[in-house]
Amino acid sequence: MAAVRTILVVAFCWLTILPLGPAVAQVPPHHPGTICFTPQFWCWMQYPLLPGQVCFCPTPYGPIRGTAG
Repeated sequence: MAAVRTILVVAFCWLTILPLGPAVAQVPPHHPGTICFTPQFWCWMQYPLLPGQVCFCPTPYGPIRGTAG
C-alpha cells in the first residue's frame, strides 16, 4: 500500500511541474510580429511580419530559423 501511495505522489508531482504549453520567459511587451522566436532564444526583427511567418535571428554561426510572434 505504501508503494502505491508513493507512486501516486510522484505522479502528482510530475503532473504539476510539467509545462502545459511552450514556456516563453523574459519576453518584453511587444507588438505581434516584431519578435522572432527560435527553439532556444528570441530576437527583435528589423521589420514586423505576420505572426506565424518564418523569420531568422542572426548569430555568430549564421542565421537561425524561427517563427514571428
